[in-house]
Amino acid sequence: MSMREQWGTRAGFILAAVGSAIGLGNIWRFPATAFENGGGAFFIPYLFALLTAGIPLLIMEFTIGHKYRGSAPLSYARMNPKSEWIGWWMVIVAFVISTYYAVIIGWSISYSIFSFNLQWGQDTETFLFQDFLQRANPGEVGGLVPGILIPLIIVWAVTLGVIYRGVKKGIEFANRIFIPTLCIIFLIIVIRAVTLPGAVQGLQAFFEPDFTAIMNGDVWVAAYGQIFFSLSIAFAIMITYSSYLPKTSDITNNAFITGFSNSSFELLAGIGIFGALGFMATQSGVPVEDVAADGIGLAFVVIPQIINQFPVLSGLFGFLFFASLTLAGLSSLISITETYVKGLSEKLNISRGKAVLFGGGLAALISLLYATRGGLYFLDAADYFINQFGVALLGLVEVITIAWFMRRLGVLQDHANGISDIRVGGLWKLCLGIITPIVLGYMMFDLFRQNLMKQFDTENGNYEGYPDMFILTNGWSVPAAALVIGVILALIRWRRNPETEADKEA
Repeated sequence: MSMREQWGTRAGFILAAVGSAIGLGNIWRFPATAFENGGGAFFIPYLFALLTAGIPLLIMEFTIGHKYRGSAPLSYARMNPKSEWIGWWMVIVAFVISTYYAVIIGWSISYSIFSFNLQWGQDTETFLFQDFLQRANPGEVGGLVPGILIPLIIVWAVTLGVIYRGVKKGIEFANRIFIPTLCIIFLIIVIRAVTLPGAVQGLQAFFEPDFTAIMNGDVWVAAYGQIFFSLSIAFAIMITYSSYLPKTSDITNNAFITGFSNSSFELLAGIGIFGALGFMATQSGVPVEDVAADGIGLAFVVIPQIINQFPVLSGLFGFLFFASLTLAGLSSLISITETYVKGLSEKLNISRGKAVLFGGGLAALISLLYATRGGLYFLDAADYFINQFGVALLGLVEVITIAWFMRRLGVLQDHANGISDIRVGGLWKLCLGIITPIVLGYMMFDLFRQNLMKQFDTENGNYEGYPDMFILTNGWSVPAAALVIGVILALIRWRRNPETEADKEA
């Protein structure tokens, strides 16, 4: 590995790791999840999940990348050639996510511009779905929407340009700008939100604990799900990024910093979002729960409604909010795209430039589907199924394979302890070998049960009420195809010898 393929500093790595974790979804997913699962009481299972699953899994993935010095496919091939398919499965899942994630960032860019004159008007829902997205019916592609296509091109140009420049001059340099700027902008938004009339009402709804909720097993599952998805685990990102670390890096300390930094940003997002929701509830004369929402409904419908009611400088704060979404999204997209660029470069023994052109170019081409009039429905189905039955299932397979079948936890523990100040031991193995598999196993069982039951529920129907054929072709088939393609890529011979001294040490 050349010096150009290493982080310039430890801070550069941490900024990139935190940037990959702080994505678009973290800004609205955590506040909604906490509010729906006991408010302030949710922080108890959330913290427990962070300490027993989030940080242990980060340590494991950081150690894998650092010890085996490669992308997820190469690292798994070096651990055990029979497990290479897991690495490629991760990479393909990341590839799928990048294709629609770029489109949402494009929306954020457009809304940053709309903010200056509050172009979305008073009926923000109609503006989003009819005027901006020009939404067609589920299953219909329709034509490309110029208002989405143009910012999408900008997103891919920035992302691929950064990745082409490499680790130190591209990814690290970009994150040194994006992450501090994001934090400053979002801090300004939070300060403004909590000083609005009625903000206290929103914060009370967010923090007021319902301790009876923590006796509900579903709340604990929600906490583990939030930690798992928010830390970019099983995306191949953390394995890829840690492969660029110098050989004397402190693995466990980096994992703790990354985990707690991400959680701190999520808490900040919750304070800002619910401060603003409290203001809107007060202005509308309704309870906070009546204006609370999640997903794109919160970001692109409710938030513009709140901005409309700001007493002063509404356009400026609208711009700052959507600019923060753009920066958070770009930092994550760069991380996601790097996973398959590095994987292709190593597997085919080609230059970074060719890997960027082929992998990034293909992702950009596929993303055009989500820039069409019917793109929202394709995006919604792909996002739900690839996250639930791609990322979550991958995490379960990853931890079971390493802990139970390959029995590599001891080897990884020795490597991490050899270079880290904070040493891991039996508790770390217990978390990864027992607690995490049980929780993720229950999550997957329940998700399969719920979604398979919906297939035969003639009254309520499928996810979001989509037609059976649409769910089959654009929902279930997406994670299934990711797994199949991952296995096929693992069968292709390496253009370079994947074995290194790391194998002999193991």
